[in-house]
Amino acid sequence: MLFAPKEKGQGLVEYALILVLVAVVVIVVLALLGPAIGNVFSQIMNSI
Repeated sequence: MLFAPKEKGQGLVEYALILVLVAVVVIVVLALLGPAIGNVFSQIMNSI
């Protein structure tokens, strides 16, 4: 019973860690695929 209030904070920290992990994965994917996506859009614009 003495440690019950800390559980809410622990849940928030876990959600924050998941959010940070998702953000890092998105940034890494965009960094790896960004130039390829840019080239595709450039080719589309050049063909128009």
